[in-house]
Amino acid sequence: MARAPLLQLTDISLTFGGNPVFDNLSLTVQQGDRVALVGRNGSGKSTLMKVMAKLIEPDRGAVVTSAGTSVGYMEQEPDLSGFETLGDFAVSGLAPGEEYRVEMAAEGLKFDPKRPVATASGGERRRAALARLMASEPDLMLLDEPTNHLDIEAIAWLEEQLSSTRTAYVLISHDRAFLRNLTRATLWIDRGEVRRQERGFEGFEEWRETTWAAEDEARHKLDRKIKAEARWAVEGISARRKRNMGRVRALAELRDERASQIRRQGTAAMEMDSGQQSGKRVIDAKGISKSFGDRTILEPFDLRVMRGDRVAFVGPNGAGKTTLIKMLTGEIAPDAGTIKLGTNLDIAVFDQARSAIDESVTLWDALTSDPAMSVSGRSDQVMVRGNPRHVVAYLKDFLFDDGQARAPVGSLSGGEKARLLLAKIMAHPSNLLVLDEPTNDLDVETLDLLQDILGEYDGTVLLVSHDRDFIDRVATTTVAMEGDGKATVYPGGWSDYRAQRAENGAIFSQAASAKPATSTKADPAPAAAPVAKPAKSGLTFTEKNRLQALPAIMERLEAEIGKLTEFLSDPALFTTSPVKFQKASEGLSERQVALMDAEAEWLELAERDEG
Repeated sequence: MARAPLLQLTDISLTFGGNPVFDNLSLTVQQGDRVALVGRNGSGKSTLMKVMAKLIEPDRGAVVTSAGTSVGYMEQEPDLSGFETLGDFAVSGLAPGEEYRVEMAAEGLKFDPKRPVATASGGERRRAALARLMASEPDLMLLDEPTNHLDIEAIAWLEEQLSSTRTAYVLISHDRAFLRNLTRATLWIDRGEVRRQERGFEGFEEWRETTWAAEDEARHKLDRKIKAEARWAVEGISARRKRNMGRVRALAELRDERASQIRRQGTAAMEMDSGQQSGKRVIDAKGISKSFGDRTILEPFDLRVMRGDRVAFVGPNGAGKTTLIKMLTGEIAPDAGTIKLGTNLDIAVFDQARSAIDESVTLWDALTSDPAMSVSGRSDQVMVRGNPRHVVAYLKDFLFDDGQARAPVGSLSGGEKARLLLAKIMAHPSNLLVLDEPTNDLDVETLDLLQDILGEYDGTVLLVSHDRDFIDRVATTTVAMEGDGKATVYPGGWSDYRAQRAENGAIFSQAASAKPATSTKADPAPAAAPVAKPAKSGLTFTEKNRLQALPAIMERLEAEIGKLTEFLSDPALFTTSPVKFQKASEGLSERQVALMDAEAEWLELAERDEG
């Protein structure tokens, strides 16, 4: 039996600033649907959701909900004006006696309903808006980035609620794991067209690549046809001009069709330069602790970070992850213990609040007014990794168009602000990169690129994130801060941490009761605690982790060397593209040296491990 439609959009067209966002768009959301709404930053995901919620009226077309259907919408920036507390806002619209639903949601989402709206953070306001939506139990929920500002525990609670509800929902999120676990269908916005597939997000990337491959093939065939027809127009038309004017008109139509095709938005041309090499030991913290008043943030804790490590810090909001990173980088001092920073450190910080960008200035001024990026005597250029670049050209590397250069930063979407901050950070060499919630608002394609860049980055990374998939892809070590000031070090990413914690819970509990801090170097016994069996060698915790990671690094280097060797095997390359030949040759040489170093390091560590 066919499911009844809850919401139907028919022939929707919408234009902003002269540019069409959607044209002749039609779609249906049915009972029981669990839909991922995906697309590039700026493609119109939030706009489409507001059309569904009837908050934006289309230029043409109809938005129809079935009789008696209630639609609930959670936007990214909820308006709480007119309410005294978060709880007052969250219970508004509920029938008497149903306030308990908000209390349950507040516990799961971790906010205080008694918090005055005037003093609430943006994250607390969003959690209150989400609680209000969950408590109202509409027939259809429209959720725009619901996991932003939620910690991993709150995300798990929300995931459990959505997986068990009978309510239909459409979901925008950057969190791959969240989308994979919850969705059964996918709406994909691409250049104003909305496609639907009756598979969840897990099948999205395969679907996208297949669609694009078919599009490229069709474009290639069209180009060949235009080329053949154009050759005929030059060589064969003169003898039979009148008789073949129809074919000439057909050629013009083919060219118009080719010109009307909208090119796919490319990926940002992001690059990281690790600059000068730091010392082998980047951070050495021993017995550090921190308290604010009666509240203990961190009990005595040891951590050693070596060059090339990718350390993720996970835990509930307020557990002290950002505070710990600020201590490790020397921004704030611990109450006790010592922190030694390595030599030649160049630190770059991507902060959660995006405080490095002023929303009142234009994108142009945000870059050119930065003393570290300004070029003496030139107001239209910025210094990028030691070379002057025109400010608009550099902005285009990060997918901003000409018109946005003079627009205020405050007009940007969350993902665009994140890209602008990345543009500022990546303009300077750095060998210690601090990323505090970098994944918020970034689209899937930009996240893929950022992960690739971090994989090739020669420096060290300290990462705070609630994105489980991102942590799994990036981190080599995870520091779990689970509350009460305790911090524990685990090898690997999020999945490794959860598996070790579940499988060896008794060992961890005993280790925690004996000594709350976990050492990565100073004390061999605690360092080995996350592993069920004692260490057989004198390797430090970080060195053991490095030994496990090196085979994958060597495999990647070997694959890259193979690709570059194949590229350079073209005998005409030196003559036709000398610049490409030079860059490829340098890249090959660098990777061969890196492979030799990695093999030597692996042999040394393996011998010490066996000894």
